[in-house]
Amino acid sequence: MLNSVYDAQKSDCNKALDALKRDFSTLRTGKVSVKILENIFVDYYDNQTPLNQVATVLATDATTISVTPWEKSMLKGIESAIAAANIGVNPTNDGESVKLFFPPMTTEQRKENAKKAKAMGEKAKVSIRNIRKDANDEVKKLEKDKSISEDEAKKAYDEVQKITDNFIEKIDEAVKNKEEELLKV
Repeated sequence: MLNSVYDAQKSDCNKALDALKRDFSTLRTGKVSVKILENIFVDYYDNQTPLNQVATVLATDATTISVTPWEKSMLKGIESAIAAANIGVNPTNDGESVKLFFPPMTTEQRKENAKKAKAMGEKAKVSIRNIRKDANDEVKKLEKDKSISEDEAKKAYDEVQKITDNFIEKIDEAVKNKEEELLKV
């Protein structure tokens, strides 16, 4: 009975940790990542289609991304979709592919992204604490229904807190690693 509460809490906490990592992938580090184009959709035969499903998207070096469409007729649409996404660079069409040249990040931009990473970490911690509250409510309900004793409930609260502390630690570690990665020149 209590194991299902713990399992549900761990599952939800893992989802929160995964969401944090997905959020981190939107932050630009010193090296460009194709993930920056993940949320761009292109009009493909009157359907909004993710960019990576109509073109090959590659990071050719630390500051350049190349987008080569599978159909040449898509070049203009891809170029305008990237321009409309406002990702901080203007696309360059060379007739074969669309190239994005990202300028090197300034120290100020790195610090700003490190702040964003910290804020994302705090948001993840809040969701972990909300998950803890839900788990504690579940334990309270079991105790009220006389499904578990008072002693078992006390042990359950301690276990829920241990799980919470473990995931908060993981978030702190992830934020610390991301900040180091962002601030590294």
